[in-house]
Amino acid sequence: MKILFKNGTVVDYGTKTEDILDVLVCDDKIVKVEKDIKDEADKIIDCTNLYIIPGMIDVHCHLREPGGEHKETIETGSKSAVKGGFTSICPMPNTKPTPDSAIVLEQILKRAKEVNLCNIFPFSSVTIGEKGEELVNFKSQLEAGAIAFSDDGQPVENASMIRKAMIEANKLGSFISEHCEEKSVSKGAINAGPIAEKLGVEGVLPEAEEIMAARDIVIAETNNLHTHICHISTKTSVDMIRSAKQRGVKVTCETCPHYFSFTVDEVLNSGVNAKMNPPLREEKDRLAIIEGLKDGTIDCLITDHAPHAKEEKDKGLAQAPNGIIGFETALASVITNLIKPGYINYMDMVRFTSYNPSKLIGLETRGEISTGKIADFTIFDPNEEYIYTEDMIASKSKNTPWIGKKLTGKVKYTVVGGRIVYSEKDGE
Repeated sequence: MKILFKNGTVVDYGTKTEDILDVLVCDDKIVKVEKDIKDEADKIIDCTNLYIIPGMIDVHCHLREPGGEHKETIETGSKSAVKGGFTSICPMPNTKPTPDSAIVLEQILKRAKEVNLCNIFPFSSVTIGEKGEELVNFKSQLEAGAIAFSDDGQPVENASMIRKAMIEANKLGSFISEHCEEKSVSKGAINAGPIAEKLGVEGVLPEAEEIMAARDIVIAETNNLHTHICHISTKTSVDMIRSAKQRGVKVTCETCPHYFSFTVDEVLNSGVNAKMNPPLREEKDRLAIIEGLKDGTIDCLITDHAPHAKEEKDKGLAQAPNGIIGFETALASVITNLIKPGYINYMDMVRFTSYNPSKLIGLETRGEISTGKIADFTIFDPNEEYIYTEDMIASKSKNTPWIGKKLTGKVKYTVVGGRIVYSEKDGE
């Protein structure tokens, strides 16, 4: 099938293209990217005043299936992802059972294929059951379809074990994505400081993230290994990673929209729906995250999409689980809080939403809009303004601080492998 996307502003970091162009797709491939394409097509989509970017790739999210289907399923999570413009997503392994064996990975991939909306590339755990006691079989996990390794939510606390894991993963051309949390100083509900004191809850010290990030940077530097640091949130983390990169250390990292959009003050407005791990920080940290995205210190934007049922979040600030949903607000949060204020441009955005993530996880046929690449696109209106409401949410869970906020930028089409898997016009 041939689909012609007409008159969209194509922004592609790989080819450094930003121009009003047509894009012709045949089956799952891009066959032309030019002005005024005259070829016949089975379907023509008018993209006037819309932007076309390489499909966004989320290298860190949670789909909850298997074991947490009351929060989210592979199907509902995929629907939420494509509504948010994500064409590829990488679910973390904190499911029940844990994907620490080929059997569980194969079940996840089978279900993803049945749902058939976005590309799903699951992480394997680093250790059996994410218990930090015994490493998985890295080779067999990669052969079964794991994209990389993480004990997300449960840091590998034993330095000797994470060192062995990093060496083994690197040897096989993969990497460890490390949840950086030093447990001895991480107990608490929200960021330590005046807001925590005002609300009478224990505060999480920022050192919890920074100590573990420093440890992994040291291991990577000493052994010439690649390490990837999850969802950084503090100025010190940004500064450490920038300095390490300048020294040539093979460190990459990611952050989330909430860390450049909000500070811990948002807890006063959204309560448990502004509780996550790592927690929202101070204004100096928010500004440092923005600077890290601007200068390339931070490689990838991820959602850390973490659905929870209402009854779980209703347990109160001290007891409620960490995490918020994020697929459907990610693009708009970038436009609203980074592009409109002039911090970055659309080329910068594509670098950390599409191009860098594709390079990180080895999706060489994706992440760019150029001839011969897989036709994965995110097509959006950069100027549409709206109030985000609960009834807009496709996710099974509704835990987000964005409800009631004014946003700019809305996804109109999501294209995966040449198929229109989401169209706002059709509402699906």
